Amino acid sequence: MASKTLALNPIAWQGGPFTIHWYGVIIATGVILALWLSVREGKHQGIDEDVFYDYLLWALPVAIICARIYYVVFQWPYYRLHPDEIIAIWDGGIAIYGAIIGGLITLLIFCRARGLPVWTMLDVIAPTVILAQAIGRWGNFMNQEAFGRITTKAALLAQHLPQWIITQMHIQGAYRVPTFLYESLWDFCGFLFLIGLRHRKHLFKEGEVFFAYLIWYSMGRFWIEGMRTDSLMWGPIRVSQLLSVVLFVVSIALVLWRRQRVPDLPWYEQTKENNHE
Repeated sequence: MASKTLALNPIAWQGGPFTIHWYGVIIATGVILALWLSVREGKHQGIDEDVFYDYLLWALPVAIICARIYYVVFQWPYYRLHPDEIIAIWDGGIAIYGAIIGGLITLLIFCRARGLPVWTMLDVIAPTVILAQAIGRWGNFMNQEAFGRITTKAALLAQHLPQWIITQMHIQGAYRVPTFLYESLWDFCGFLFLIGLRHRKHLFKEGEVFFAYLIWYSMGRFWIEGMRTDSLMWGPIRVSQLLSVVLFVVSIALVLWRRQRVPDLPWYEQTKENNHE
């Protein structure tokens, strides 16, 4: 009961029948920032800003739906008994891997329909996506989800965490490891890594900023997922860990294969000139 009393209010604003949850506000903030950064980098790569607005109009609802479907599928024993809660995404329960899959499928179809360079679009968007993921984890924080095993207050204090985080990590009658925070920090470091290096000459070939994003994220997610106690499971297997291994191996294999089979792949910095032709 104490955790409910001391926890931050997950509702940002409520008036009459309308309720705005911090979960949605935080995710929306990440999406808006990602869009702004994508537009800026898109200009550098010769892609009109309207392309990103149009893509987001399609990708956002598809990503949310896919993220929810992904979550519900692996929690079906619960939702089979509570079908009225299937659409209740405001209470949390969307899987980022489902959102990535939905966004990727939408991008492939969108680029094909518009005649846009798929690899360039992926390279432009990837760093902003991982930043949005870093921000979005704080929505989990407000909902007191995506947490780890039981720990002690002393252990949390030893990590030099502020008191408001420690208080929010008192969940179900015990203090929990703040795995949401670990992933947020990991994702933010990935964002800095990608934007700091993607313009370095002769480092990334076309498409490799995107693959670097998958490699970075899957490494961190595999490690952090192992500490969580609310993982989506497929029998005895943590689904996100399995998918992380697949993405890590496939991404590295594709980078090596493309460099060997297509030695004249343009560097990321060259795609600007190619897209202006």
